Parts: sequence; C-alpha cells; structure tokens
Amino acid sequence: MTSKKSKPRRYVVRNSGIHGKGVFALTRIPAGTRLIEYKGERLTEKQVDRRYAKDDSSHTFLFALDDGMVIDASKGGNSARWINHSCAPNCEAVDDEDRIYIETLRAIRPGEELSYDYRIELEEKHTPALKRFYECRCGARRCKGTILSSKKKK
Repeated sequence: MTSKKSKPRRYVVRNSGIHGKGVFALTRIPAGTRLIEYKGERLTEKQVDRRYAKDDSSHTFLFALDDGMVIDASKGGNSARWINHSCAPNCEAVDDEDRIYIETLRAIRPGEELSYDYRIELEEKHTPALKRFYECRCGARRCKGTILSSKKKK
C-alpha cells in the first residue's frame, strides 16, 4: 500500500478579533501564493435579490463577479468565506476566468489573520447610516471605517 504525502495545512478557521470567524496562517506563506478558491453556489443577481430580500444582516457570503453572476458561499462554500475584510490587507481576491482565488500580497507569518479588501460597491449614496451598516472593524492604523469601496466621481 502506497501512502501519499499530504501537504501540511497552511491555514485554519477560528474565532477572530476582527469579526466572528477568521482564517489564520499555520505556517509561513510566501508573497504571491494562491491560497484558496472562493467557492459556493453561482447565482444571478436576481436570484440573490429574491433569496435575501428579507435579510437585514450585512454578514453574507456573497462575492459579485464581473459577468453579473454572484458566488453565494453560504451554499457549498469553503474556508475562504471566513476571510475577513481589512483596510490594510495581506491578501487580494483575484478573478481568473470567473473563478475567484485568494492570493497573498506579502509574506504571511504563522498566526497572522488573512484578510483582503472587500471593496463592496453600492450605487446608492454612502450615507452615515449605510457606512455604519457596513462598518469596518479591522483595526488598521488607516482604517476607512467601512468595508464599502470609495464612490467613483462621475
């Protein structure tokens, strides 16, 4: 019987000081490492609107793609759904042929929480109430206070 060498786990999900659960490095992870694909059920924006019409929470596992589709990690998702937002992220979300991967921006130390900038885009005016709803808790020195992307000037 042959045994396959399994790769040591590079990260683990556990409680986070940023928000709920988070993903933490177990080993040193080099810069430019593709860590994990953001997985889940693929839906149209209309399907998402119907599914979450009565949901008042800001805690969802939705990742919008450029093609108008949305990945809902609450259905069939993996550990990537627990990676928290940060205004000073150590990872980034990369779109590779409508598949989303989380890659490191710099070397990650063991025990460090993985994060990326969610850059949530909303068409409506970013009112103080909306910014509070999408409050950021990353604790970065230059925290924007919100996980919303800056509005683009027209």
